[in-house]
Amino acid sequence: MGMSVAIDRATEPDSEQILKLQYLCYQSEAQLYGDYRIEPLTQSLEELRAELADSCVLVARLGDEVVGSVRGIVDSTGTACIGKLIVHPRMQRHGLGGRLLSSLEERLAREGTALRYRLLTGHRSEGNLRLYRKLGYAAVDTEPVSRTLSLVTLEKPATDRPLAASA
Repeated sequence: MGMSVAIDRATEPDSEQILKLQYLCYQSEAQLYGDYRIEPLTQSLEELRAELADSCVLVARLGDEVVGSVRGIVDSTGTACIGKLIVHPRMQRHGLGGRLLSSLEERLAREGTALRYRLLTGHRSEGNLRLYRKLGYAAVDTEPVSRTLSLVTLEKPATDRPLAASA
């Protein structure tokens, strides 16, 4: 029997593996849209480390290898902005992306500040759109970015928030 994948909060020593995985995973998106200058491919290690310090970053580990990651931060309006959900190509289509996203949602809900979850994906990214819809997200906006790319904003309410204690 093989090793199981564990999901946990990322630490600073994970940053290099996350960045390498991000670079690998976003190649297909860059090819799909004909743009290899997208932010996930140009992000520096220092910028990633700053995200680790300022937001909730989860990793999926198979042994010592980071095989997936996702990031989220709750803004002042209670919107949990989720981004850079990545899964190593050899691990895709086995439910790991959904597990990572659900784990992040649960962590942000436990903190009690998220009123809604929001994420963005490209209009041609059918696999991403299918996954997000399956997990309860609905498209709320589409914004043209260039002649080849429109970003679809998807949201869902944070229904699992803890209830406030009554007096």
